[in-house]
Amino acid sequence: MQAQFLGEKMNDLLEKLEEIYKRWLQIGEDVAQPDVMSDMKRYIKLNKDYKDLQPVVEAYKKYKNVIGNIANAKDVLANEKDDEFRAMAKEELDQLSEEKEKLEDDIRLLLLPKDPQDDKNAQVEIRAGTGGDEASIFAGDLFRMYQHFCDKKGWKIDVVSMTEGTVGGYKEIVFTIIGEGAYGIMKYESGVHRVQRVPQTEAQGRVHTSAASVVVLPEAGEFDVELKMSDIRKDTYCASGPGGQCVNTTYSAVRLTHIPSGIVVAIQDEKNQIRNLEKAMSVLRTRLFEREYQKYLDEIASKRKTMVSTGDRSAKIRTYNYPQNRVTDHRINLTMYNLIGFMDGDIEETIEALQVAENAERLKSDV
Repeated sequence: MQAQFLGEKMNDLLEKLEEIYKRWLQIGEDVAQPDVMSDMKRYIKLNKDYKDLQPVVEAYKKYKNVIGNIANAKDVLANEKDDEFRAMAKEELDQLSEEKEKLEDDIRLLLLPKDPQDDKNAQVEIRAGTGGDEASIFAGDLFRMYQHFCDKKGWKIDVVSMTEGTVGGYKEIVFTIIGEGAYGIMKYESGVHRVQRVPQTEAQGRVHTSAASVVVLPEAGEFDVELKMSDIRKDTYCASGPGGQCVNTTYSAVRLTHIPSGIVVAIQDEKNQIRNLEKAMSVLRTRLFEREYQKYLDEIASKRKTMVSTGDRSAKIRTYNYPQNRVTDHRINLTMYNLIGFMDGDIEETIEALQVAENAERLKSDV
């Protein structure tokens, strides 16, 4: 009975993979059609679907090959009289069975529904929370941590806007991380980050607790959000703060108001009005897209509450304890004593642990 059940399971997996393979072949044909190539939105989507299915198709081909080799090895064991050939077939069968089991685990992970936004660039907002000046300094530390991490990944950071703290750091900083799969990795950083240390402003050497919030969103492209210029009011004004000769002399700063939603975006970081307008439009698209994307996150959370990513940005996710050189991620109860390295951008191990934990939960819920 167990062998029959396992056989049925294997057949189900093969059937599912066959369907995906046929779909992949069909997409390959569709994307070359003139009517598709003339519809840029559809063309981009089909190209993305084709690329997303590629790893599954490659795993399917390996899996099918292994199953065929297993059948051949079993045939030798059933019909071969020569002991040496039988021993070789038995050894090969053992190796192939292990390979098949590993491939099945890999394929199950590949078949888990993927967040369609994972491959996008990420827009990150860091805001100082409780703790006054120390919170602003900590927000600056988090930004530098992400800078170092992005440097190691070969990703680019484009600062969209910032408000500096009175004694250093940032009250708020918004930036875009440009790199393949940036959102899929950085989304695990959304939440409240807490720091415990002796602030620079503390004269008596007491440990204080401060916090900063991090929000990570998938950057919205022009095909994700339809923006009508008739719905946007554009105002220009003189920039304020650091910026050189152009400050208070040219109308380079841009404020966009999206009339239907009431969302306001103001950008003044660039000396060039056109560049500020480009940045403001990008932020406005992402803010509008966020509304729809939050519905998607809420829907997932209602079906499957995971300890890793619930979409709750008010949740305390991590504590950075300087006196003990300790970093604790509260979602998976992971504690490390490498705070200096962590703040220098060595955060990938933690993100990978979060991904593994979430995938394990998803596999359980899909059984």
